[in-house]
Amino acid sequence: MKTKKLLALGIPGACVEDAQRLVGAALADGQTDAQVADALRQIANAPGEYIHDLRWGTLAARIETAREAYAFTPRAELAPYRIWSGDHDMEERAVAQMAAACSLPVSVAGALMPDAHVGYGLPIGGVLATDNAVIPYAVGVDIACRMKLTVLDLPAETLDTMKDRLTAVLQRETRFGVGATHTDKQLHPVLDADWTVSPVTQRLKDKAWSQLGTSGSGNHFVEFGVLTVGDASAGLPTGRYLALLSHSGSRGTGAEVAGHYSKLARSLHPELPSSLAELSWLGLDTEPGQEYWAAMELMGQYAAANHAVIHRLVARALGVEVLLDIENHHNFAWRERHVLPDGTEREVIVHRKGATPAGEGVLGVIPGSMATPGYVVRGKGSTASLMSASHGAGRAMSRTQARNTLTWEQAKAVLRDRQVTLISAGLDEVPMAYKDIDAVMAAQQDLVDVLARFDPRVVKMAPAGERPED
Repeated sequence: MKTKKLLALGIPGACVEDAQRLVGAALADGQTDAQVADALRQIANAPGEYIHDLRWGTLAARIETAREAYAFTPRAELAPYRIWSGDHDMEERAVAQMAAACSLPVSVAGALMPDAHVGYGLPIGGVLATDNAVIPYAVGVDIACRMKLTVLDLPAETLDTMKDRLTAVLQRETRFGVGATHTDKQLHPVLDADWTVSPVTQRLKDKAWSQLGTSGSGNHFVEFGVLTVGDASAGLPTGRYLALLSHSGSRGTGAEVAGHYSKLARSLHPELPSSLAELSWLGLDTEPGQEYWAAMELMGQYAAANHAVIHRLVARALGVEVLLDIENHHNFAWRERHVLPDGTEREVIVHRKGATPAGEGVLGVIPGSMATPGYVVRGKGSTASLMSASHGAGRAMSRTQARNTLTWEQAKAVLRDRQVTLISAGLDEVPMAYKDIDAVMAAQQDLVDVLARFDPRVVKMAPAGERPED
């Protein structure tokens, strides 16, 4: 019997192998699939009643032990968290999700960034520190979704004198959308990594290879723009440069890793109320937790490789050298030492789901929208925010609301005004669907310093109609 069916019957993930062994024996003894499934369902519902059963007793005992190990004891009071909202009101449901996350017994601190909006489990823009536990949905479905900015050895004026060529290069060298692949498979050292760390990554290595160097749908993009450096600590002398900026993650493979381990985590926490089920966690001293962590880190390498290939293809097509690279994850979990609100300093697991690492001196990229600026920033190392900042402007409208209320006529007027050439995108990604990036930046002046500004000029995203993968 397959793992997915056993989990659906209520068998905890930690007990799946035992169950499969006993299922095989029961089927060999002549029981039908339906009889075995019914028995497993009853055992999962009341394992104590089957402890002494000759066939199923060991499984029943293992289920009881597993559930005791993951017993839900809510915190007496919420783990402390702080909200960065500036002058605008924070979405109430996002705040409620943050509070729910801080009610978990493994939570120790949290923070909500000014671009926050509702997500699965933890809100987008949510930061959560936990004690020796990782929450797949607090990392995000698109594991290691990230930014990469490359400054190219061409004058910024190229965007005016060679815009048609730049547009053609983006059109030819980039691939977008669910299941997108390159005609010729790309190469990168990530393919030499150990993909056997998880059965999911092992099974999907060929799929990952076929999608290497591609972007997803939703808010993923590749764009040319003008980078205006105002502080040489960004890595270049002050001035204007031609830059390439991309936003995407670990593609279909990362989504399947997230889906598999989120379901596994839920199976290990049947005691959680439905309102907290999407925040089910995996202990990092358990085999499932260690397996997910290894798979997550591999997806981090793979997402970085996707960006590296995209930027390599574009630079090669233009025949230019690279002057500077800046990049960062913003859907990931890290082991970090932090001074916590209670004054203690220790190692915790910091989940940043749509949040940019902003440790002291750490560089990152915070984008706006297809027609508003993004920023190269340097972290200030704020302990209150768990050394984090926003990951973008954040949505002001849901995708459905944007499609129902906005028009392409409105969007094209904004794009013309900003001198932006849009190759492809959905209506739910137009600038008016997003918050004011400058208001977001103003709300987090205590978290980051701005070193440079990126203004998009040639933008490519997945075409309309694609299921969002962000």
